[in-house]
Amino acid sequence: MAESITMKKPLRMAVKVANYLSYRHSLGYELKWEGKALADFGHYADQSGHQGPLTLALALKWARLPAEADPSYLARRLTIVRGLAKYLHLEEPRTEVPPVRILGPACRRKAPHIYSAKEISSLMRAAQRPRQGKGFQPFTLSTVIGLLASTGMRISEALRLRVADVDFKNCIITVRESKFHRSRLIPLHTTVVAKLAQYHKRRQRDFPGSESFFVSQQGAPLPYGIIQRAFHELVEDVPSRGGRPRPRLHDLRQYAGSRVMPGCA
Repeated sequence: MAESITMKKPLRMAVKVANYLSYRHSLGYELKWEGKALADFGHYADQSGHQGPLTLALALKWARLPAEADPSYLARRLTIVRGLAKYLHLEEPRTEVPPVRILGPACRRKAPHIYSAKEISSLMRAAQRPRQGKGFQPFTLSTVIGLLASTGMRISEALRLRVADVDFKNCIITVRESKFHRSRLIPLHTTVVAKLAQYHKRRQRDFPGSESFFVSQQGAPLPYGIIQRAFHELVEDVPSRGGRPRPRLHDLRQYAGSRVMPGCA
């Protein structure tokens, strides 16, 4: 009797996506936004009844779903599917890998706002005004702005700082597990240390048990959304230059990079 041939059931796209993300995570990639988007793609493909290898038509249809979105956003969606397709192509040769830039460039970097020293001072003064219902004390926003402008830290790094990461004696901040899971030391000027020490003294008085350096009015770690909304209000009156967008928190890094910061004296 001839042996029966067992047909291998094709994997659902959601399973393929999960395998791909597991592989990328094992290499150290976080893929937060990309992971959510690809999970959505896998769900979309399965719900639409797609079977077999990934196709260009399927990738394009999903990438273009938010019809009113910015073209670069649609291109970015297709780019992450392209990464999945290249991975799947190794075991499924009939997988269609989307061509590069078929929907245009996936990244259009906005021109940064290069702050002047006068603008930084004005922002810090404005940040110290009482802001009812904003979820933090006025001097918190001012201190965050000053720290970003003087060190070039990312806002995410500043908000993750713990009290133990700030060495007032040696004028050093330890940034732990930042981009690519790397840590680094940032030297501080004595004037920056003095401002941080002033803030620390006040927050210790109000929230002595909190390990987070920057805290909300409840003593919890300060959320990014709260600080971002407050900053947007601050820069409403800052004139744009040459049609460029309003200043962003991230642009404070450009200010730090454009200046020579003296070492700790």
